[in-house]
Amino acid sequence: MDKRLELVRDSLSKWSVDGVLITSPANRRWLSGFTGSAGKLLVTSDKAVLSTDSRYWEQAAREAPEFEIYRQSDAQDVKFLSSAGASRIGFESNHMTIGELNFLQEVDGLSWTALAVTAEAFRPVKSAAELKLIRKAARITDATVAEFPKLAKPGVSEKSVAWELEKFMRESGADRAAFDIIVAAGPNSALPHHHPGDRELTPGDIVIVDLGAEVGGYKSDLTRTFYLGDSADDKFWEIYDAVLKAQLAAIGGIREGVSGKEIDSLARDIIAGAGYAENFGHGTGHSLGIEIHEFPRFSKNGEKDIMSAGMVMTVEPGIYLPGYGGVRIEDLVLVTPDGHEYLSAAPKSPLIKV
Repeated sequence: MDKRLELVRDSLSKWSVDGVLITSPANRRWLSGFTGSAGKLLVTSDKAVLSTDSRYWEQAAREAPEFEIYRQSDAQDVKFLSSAGASRIGFESNHMTIGELNFLQEVDGLSWTALAVTAEAFRPVKSAAELKLIRKAARITDATVAEFPKLAKPGVSEKSVAWELEKFMRESGADRAAFDIIVAAGPNSALPHHHPGDRELTPGDIVIVDLGAEVGGYKSDLTRTFYLGDSADDKFWEIYDAVLKAQLAAIGGIREGVSGKEIDSLARDIIAGAGYAENFGHGTGHSLGIEIHEFPRFSKNGEKDIMSAGMVMTVEPGIYLPGYGGVRIEDLVLVTPDGHEYLSAAPKSPLIKV
């Protein structure tokens, strides 16, 4: 954590401030190690203060030993802002409401500078300790999706399968699911972020399963598309093969120095060439770590998102046909000095005999 503090301290002059207020939960955890649900950090060139309420005083002292713990008396207690001796303070503009900012601006003797990016700038390249947790989460996710063919019986509902997958994930060592598990069957598979419901699985269904585990605060992400039946129709194979080809092309292009836009184009051009440009609306992938969606990203607007060794990226192109269904295939990939390394190992075998 002291190395992370130094990265922030070295940026204060660039940000034209003598202190920075961290209110983003993800940045707070990354910078301090504190896992509680309420707290603010104030970092200056020689002070690091964590303000939290009585629920977390002992926890904060244990988890964030590099920080002085300010024992907050109530939710509006801002006296800790003067404890670090800063007068020009940066705040995280993407993580603060107008009401919260208005309140801070009423504090005498302080001026405020909006910062769009603070600790996020240092989080994309993962440390060895972070990678160890992500690798473990990925292994649990691989094992969990392997359970789906055993659970995918005609007559079971999307939400019951999602629950069984989550139970297996937790029993396999995950702290929790990284996000709400997606099980989208039949026409619902054309909805990229469908919430599992009461629809029962039926022979002939396309089923998208999107899931991830969380271990030690770090997340994984994986998607597989299945077909309930011994054989699928030509339309399914047409879109499945296009998505798989697009994904493999994108992964094959990952290396240090390439942009997120370049990787996105590798997948998008193949899907467009297959005639489905209008049926692939989201980006090709994103980074993850403490949060499930982090920067950089593989997207049409990612020309400034440059890959560096140590970044962990998802690669997840898709085709979605309203009324019919959809296909998405997603793997987790580590950018390496020589190219990339798969962190996901789940097979891509869509047919499930029913």
